[in-house]
Amino acid sequence: MIHPPRDDPHGPLPPLLLILSVVTGLVDSLSYLMLGHVFVANMTGNVIFLGFAVGGAEGFSIVTSITAILAFSVGALLGGRVDSTSHRHRGRLVFRAALIETVAVLLALGWVAISRDPFTGAGRYVLVVLLAVAMGLQNSAATSLNVPDLTTTVLTKTITGISADARVVGGQGSRVGRRGVSILAMFTGALVGALLVTGGHGRWVLVPAAALLAVVTAATVRYPRSQESWVAAR
Repeated sequence: MIHPPRDDPHGPLPPLLLILSVVTGLVDSLSYLMLGHVFVANMTGNVIFLGFAVGGAEGFSIVTSITAILAFSVGALLGGRVDSTSHRHRGRLVFRAALIETVAVLLALGWVAISRDPFTGAGRYVLVVLLAVAMGLQNSAATSLNVPDLTTTVLTKTITGISADARVVGGQGSRVGRRGVSILAMFTGALVGALLVTGGHGRWVLVPAAALLAVVTAATVRYPRSQESWVAAR
């Protein structure tokens, strides 16, 4: 999966989506550990956090949870627009989505650089909005690309599949290798982000995230005009 064969119907998408999974781990580690109890990629968590906040649990914010959910929805809406204007051309879709996401994360990184205290008070909502929009766009694009087991932002179905699809229960196979790599990618991003935050370097978390997105964007520059067969296979 890291180096797909030439006849892979998904072309270079699997390794690129793994990189985006690492980005998810990075930005969610920043949002949860530095911006209050909120995720910018995992909306299931935010809905639960919203329930906690409404129920009066300490450490959770109604406004922050709703802001993240709405911003993510705007990003997903943007992703749908990018998909529709890409005319079912997966190379064009992944390039455009990666480019816009890179810009959003760079804007967030710029806010961290110029703001005296970007992680608390009203200023943190700038980061929540920018990063949630980026993750909503990424999730929408990954859904449209429809590469098996590589959703980039959600692992519940992936982890379920390892057990539910096992041959021992009559399934067609756990695909534990492919699914395991996807889990490991997001874990790695979260681990690196957590180490930076706990080490007092939270301001740097978005640097590797932006760098990885730049790699994905650069790697897809040639695909918008490509006519390779994987591009149309959807």
